[in-house]
Amino acid sequence: MNHVSRLLVASFLALAIVACGQATMPAATSDTAETSDLSGIKTYLIEQCRALTEAATELQVASDRYYAIASEVGFDYAVLWSTRKDAAIAALDDARATWMKASALYEKMEGIVARTSSLSQFDVDLDAGAAGVDDPENAVSFDLKLPDGRVLPKPGNLFGVTESALWGTEPAYGTDVAADWNGDGMIAFGETLPDASVLKGSVDMLAQMANDLQAAAQAWTPTESDAFTALVVMVPTMSEYFASWRDSRFVLGDASTQRDFNVISRLADIRDILGGLEVVYAQVRLRVETVDADQANQIVEGLRDLRAFFADIYAQEQGGKRFTPEEADLLGAEAQNRATAITG
Repeated sequence: MNHVSRLLVASFLALAIVACGQATMPAATSDTAETSDLSGIKTYLIEQCRALTEAATELQVASDRYYAIASEVGFDYAVLWSTRKDAAIAALDDARATWMKASALYEKMEGIVARTSSLSQFDVDLDAGAAGVDDPENAVSFDLKLPDGRVLPKPGNLFGVTESALWGTEPAYGTDVAADWNGDGMIAFGETLPDASVLKGSVDMLAQMANDLQAAAQAWTPTESDAFTALVVMVPTMSEYFASWRDSRFVLGDASTQRDFNVISRLADIRDILGGLEVVYAQVRLRVETVDADQANQIVEGLRDLRAFFADIYAQEQGGKRFTPEEADLLGAEAQNRATAITG
């Protein structure tokens, strides 16, 4: 570990202890407040929540259009495909576009939501929770009630359910119609007709939960402990994100069996999460400076460089480079080392 890494580790370890009240901060100087002004964290979170609820409402509108088309033909998807193909594709295209917008907005605030005790269940249910049948200990808290009366017990997080319905990565959420969208004689990734009830039910719950998250965020008052916990816990999780990226279609292509994270690259998600964490750190930086101004600057540089590291890999991927699983593992190890150096 080099000198810079030692400084970063020492700084965050010391500050984490301080944030938990296990040590006493040095006396504040005349130009440094005794406690951090964390209003910027809440302002940022509320802005993201508002944008998310707007996107979720747009997603509902598109989902409802598709549901109405299916309802008009008695949910006979073969008839739908033969008589209302263009209208169905247009509704699904709109739903996909707004889903991608909503997902990216959530990632920008995930670092705050996931590590704030009063908000963390929203992260489980919206973006991180597993299906009950796969991982009962880390499963979502809800059963999904569908408009047709069916109930999907603990189906997994809502962004995952809606993604897999819209792009067909979960066969149980689709129909038995071979929907060749572009008419080339092959069924490619994403050429699917979702079960309209699954799509509507999951989108409606996602929109409701986005509104509930906004209300909870409005009632939340951030603390230094919240801020430092978000930084110390979220930053060193890079290997988990890289493992998800490695197993997705972005690396494995058609060989991937992963249900989620096949539409937006996890590299983009990590970039957005780190952007949110940089907002968090900016609000507590003055507290870090009371310990050591040089270390405060080192942490800023470390977070910025880590985000740039991801941005470079993502740019290569967007430019057409297909990384191998072995390369993904190597890059993941490098990212983890950088993140651990920042947080200790």
